[in-house]
Amino acid sequence: MKKSKVVILGITGSIGDSSCEVIRKHRDRFEIVFASGHNNFTKMEAIQAEFAIPTIVMTGKKQTQARNSASYKLYYGEENLLELLKSLDYDIVINAISGSAGLKSSIATLKREKKLALANKESLVMAGHLIEKYTKLNPILPVDSEHSAIFQALGNHSIDEVSELIITASGGSFRDRNLNTFSSITIADTLKHPTWDMGAKVTIDSATMMNKGLEVIEAHWLFNMPFAKIKAIIHPQSIIHSLVRFNDGSLLAQMSSPSMQIPILYALSHPVHIPFSNVQTDLLQIPALTFKEIELKRYPLYFLALEVGEEGGIMPTVMNSVNEACISLFLNNKIKFTDFYTIISETLLAAKQIVEPDLETIIEVNGLIYDKTIKEHSR
Repeated sequence: MKKSKVVILGITGSIGDSSCEVIRKHRDRFEIVFASGHNNFTKMEAIQAEFAIPTIVMTGKKQTQARNSASYKLYYGEENLLELLKSLDYDIVINAISGSAGLKSSIATLKREKKLALANKESLVMAGHLIEKYTKLNPILPVDSEHSAIFQALGNHSIDEVSELIITASGGSFRDRNLNTFSSITIADTLKHPTWDMGAKVTIDSATMMNKGLEVIEAHWLFNMPFAKIKAIIHPQSIIHSLVRFNDGSLLAQMSSPSMQIPILYALSHPVHIPFSNVQTDLLQIPALTFKEIELKRYPLYFLALEVGEEGGIMPTVMNSVNEACISLFLNNKIKFTDFYTIISETLLAAKQIVEPDLETIIEVNGLIYDKTIKEHSR
């Protein structure tokens, strides 16, 4: 069997961990030919040694202890990362870079007409109108558990048969917390996700529910569905990852114990489901499954994100950029958890709309908004 040549961008993060575990169980099918990390070179070296990755790139600050080895080629910086995506031989890219930094890599992959397994939702949030031009003949393979669930439930059905996409949400760290205590929320409180083990950004986005707003925007572009036909609901057990409601009223759901390994494996093995024993779901052991509406008072950023997605243009980039800045400020104790909505909504009100921004404009605005927000709230 010919092995699929896999690139993993963001291999030192949580999605990278799950991707490595999948490939560890299927070395006969997949090989990692190129990987990127940001600053954790110690972890990168360990991964490189285990999987004999021939090419690696670090996109963070150049580290003095990092050196070339006879067993691999080492590069630095985003520019080299993009050049390698243009020149190396590979079959599929798992883009697990965190935040807006992953956008250029998504476009570079699609321009080469390579398979893109996308775990970087910001790519579609910021530039869905640009990315869709490349996906007509080469659709994106979604890695987010929610979008993978929709992808699997849709199967070969036409999107015209669908009346609604339903994305589930865990509710994050504060789904049961008294609203009157939100002003005292700490960083440690926020990073205690009740279900998933994820990086800091995604965990904070889950607590604010910004992540579900971003996922609705992502679903709009992935599945060519109007916003009016996409919604999210809270499902605390995180067993059902999303549902598709068809025109006849029937619902199809994808279910499994919470794990990113299944959507990663399906993206790599699509269109077939291959054997995998790591994640097994015992129906007799799972808790009762419950659902509830998302509360405006508890999660105002979710509803704000829906409005921004509908408005489109440059506004999703503005929202995503200021949100990333707020996460950095929060993690550095510069703002409170309750400041997120105020800062993001005020920034959006002050922003000037650009209806069809090109990539250069998106990158420029993203940087300007981020820097301005950090500067204004770091005093």
